[in-house]
Amino acid sequence: MTTPAATTARLLRLLSLLQARRDWPGPLLAERLDVSARTVRRDVERLRDLGYAIDATRGTDGGYRLDAGAELPPLLLDDDQVTAVAVALQAAPLLATDVDDAAERALATIRRVMPERLRRRADDVRFVPLPDATPTPSTTDALTLLTAAVRRHEVVRFDHDAPGADPDAPPGPPRRVEPHHVVATRGRWYLVAWDLDRDDWRLFRVDRLRLRAHTGARFTPRPVPGGDVRAFVAARFRGTTPDTTGAGGPTEASPGRTPAAPREAAAWPCTGTVVLRAPARAVAPFVDDGTVEDLGDGRCRVTLGAWSWVALAALLGRFDTDVEDVAPRALADACAVLAARYATAARRSADLP
Repeated sequence: MTTPAATTARLLRLLSLLQARRDWPGPLLAERLDVSARTVRRDVERLRDLGYAIDATRGTDGGYRLDAGAELPPLLLDDDQVTAVAVALQAAPLLATDVDDAAERALATIRRVMPERLRRRADDVRFVPLPDATPTPSTTDALTLLTAAVRRHEVVRFDHDAPGADPDAPPGPPRRVEPHHVVATRGRWYLVAWDLDRDDWRLFRVDRLRLRAHTGARFTPRPVPGGDVRAFVAARFRGTTPDTTGAGGPTEASPGRTPAAPREAAAWPCTGTVVLRAPARAVAPFVDDGTVEDLGDGRCRVTLGAWSWVALAALLGRFDTDVEDVAPRALADACAVLAARYATAARRSADLP
């Protein structure tokens, strides 16, 4: 005899299957649920009584389809799906399709129909997407714990696997930080935090953190230097700081090229201009946060920045074309340094097979 609990579980399973694909043949649904076609028809009627709009087609190829109704019914989402929805909708600004407001409203709508436990989980997953973010996967638990700590102003403790550290060295005391933002940029997740032991701001890669148990200690958030987390993170990658108050010192993240938002809030330490013997349309797609001026006659003027003159000179080499009118002099000197290094490397490699 079928119990009410078994019937409820079967209904939830049926609803989950109907949500997973657009059309389901009746016999296939019966096979997946391990029940008869008659039981499937009865369960569909039960779901209709609960307000779900399910269309049915008759015949040997008949089946079922869950249509959108006038109101969104309760959603069947597990913990990981809730996290995925929250992350995806918050990442909408990265698509550059003017759907930011719609995504925010969609997240609010979905949140209203979630059970309380899943609603809290969705609220915990909050991060700041920067313009170049295509983050690689991090553990769901780490992101959830960190973003929850940011929202609740709770001190977190973790072991940090710094690059180049001796893996056989005994572990030191855990880092204690006040988490302020989780950001997605340069293909990774980062934690922006005030390091309590170093009395300074730090940027940590989430995939290098091994979280310790929460102590529950609360803190009063201090302002991020400059007041804009996007500009602050961009400045740290550039080797600069948008504001000297409460900032400075080394960062835990390796330097990279990250567009600032707003860009003017964190200029590169070294900025130069060159003329390339290449059309502007061929160069522009590869100049993320610089400027390209079409000079005609297959030439263009490019203005770029980097954290050092040699780094900037190296960036110019990626365009694989002749370079002219290099300015300022420091950039021209850096080009000479690179040229000498490459010439030496070529001479030393000349006799290699």
